[in-house]
Amino acid sequence: MLPSLLTRTAVPVVAVAAVLAGTTGCRSGTAGDPPTWVPQPNYQGNNDPRPQLPAPRLPAPSPSDSSSGSAPPPGPSGSAPTGTPATDPAVLATKLNQPTGLVVLPDGTALVGERTTGRILRVQPVPGRPATPVQRLVVDGSGDGGLLDLAISPTFDQDGLVYAYLSTATDNRVVHFALGSPPSAIVTGIPKGRTGNAGRLAFDATGALLIGTGDAGQPALAASTSSLAGKILRTSDIGRPLPSNPLPSSPVFSLGLRSVDGLCVDTRTGLRIAISAGTPGVGGDADEVNVIRPDNDYGWPGNLSSSVDPLRTLPPALGGGGGCAIAAGRLFVATSTGRSLAVSNLTQGSGGAVTLGAFSPALQNRYGRLATVVAAPDGALWLTTRNRDGQGRPTADDDRVIRISPSDDTASPIT
Repeated sequence: MLPSLLTRTAVPVVAVAAVLAGTTGCRSGTAGDPPTWVPQPNYQGNNDPRPQLPAPRLPAPSPSDSSSGSAPPPGPSGSAPTGTPATDPAVLATKLNQPTGLVVLPDGTALVGERTTGRILRVQPVPGRPATPVQRLVVDGSGDGGLLDLAISPTFDQDGLVYAYLSTATDNRVVHFALGSPPSAIVTGIPKGRTGNAGRLAFDATGALLIGTGDAGQPALAASTSSLAGKILRTSDIGRPLPSNPLPSSPVFSLGLRSVDGLCVDTRTGLRIAISAGTPGVGGDADEVNVIRPDNDYGWPGNLSSSVDPLRTLPPALGGGGGCAIAAGRLFVATSTGRSLAVSNLTQGSGGAVTLGAFSPALQNRYGRLATVVAAPDGALWLTTRNRDGQGRPTADDDRVIRISPSDDTASPIT
């Protein structure tokens, strides 16, 4: 058992209003300027045929055609993504540039963020309608950085706040904004590197903001409590550490993670899961499925003898684990090298014990490399592809946003 985070050095805190674009975005429920967390010391920083999919069994949507905020100019190609070809009713948007962050809004539409351009587009839940640009964030998309994830406030209906994890020229950070308004930074100083810039966001069942960070290509940072790299951070909606954290003055909730590539929450049970890159040479370098608990050390880079064992690892054929979703008693993980949606039955017993069954592939080789999966309130799953990241074989329609419906048949989990 590793020493408690309570006995270690806390992340120093500096409360400073940090604004990316000159004007502070709106927020609700708390007074005062959003703080900035600055760790000390400072660190250096397909050629496949077009896939076919039977019409998914989905509830009849009632989408809104309107978009909020002012729309920025189209992307570098000079045109906004188009609607889906009629041949595949599951594909909602095409010709995007590495869409990674995705969040479904209360009206049934989704916001989708492009990693390298910083564009955010509104996508309708039915095919054939254009994706509408609604915002553009300034990001550094070099390496594996850029616009890496999106989330919405638990009280979005009242405050309209969108959260983003993104890379700048000097750091990784979390910002929030109302659509059409300049963003405000709420957590800054997350180390940035040439690699290891993975970042994911999720609000847990208590309304706390979970922030998953990568090790910035410097493994030692993941084990250090004076760094925000390689961690699960847990803060309020304005970036303040919570009194229920292992150390009340620190946003660090758990540590020892190489790369948080997926972060998902079951708001009914409170279960929190992270998908993280495995340890080279251990378990075949398999991606790990970890239950997020306070004060856990997940062992990266050198604490393997006393680390928390992963709930399960993804099999080699389903490697490249990314975004995850919990829905209908199952865990879904988007995989890139596995070119599949990995599906497993998930049960949570008394006392918080969690059991995860073996993973099976769905949508295998149907859409290529998958980056993100999100469960919508209506039961549908939204996914994004990453075939244009330099490692895939893109079709003319890539990259795409997809909406499917899980089946009740666990032997054939996706229709």
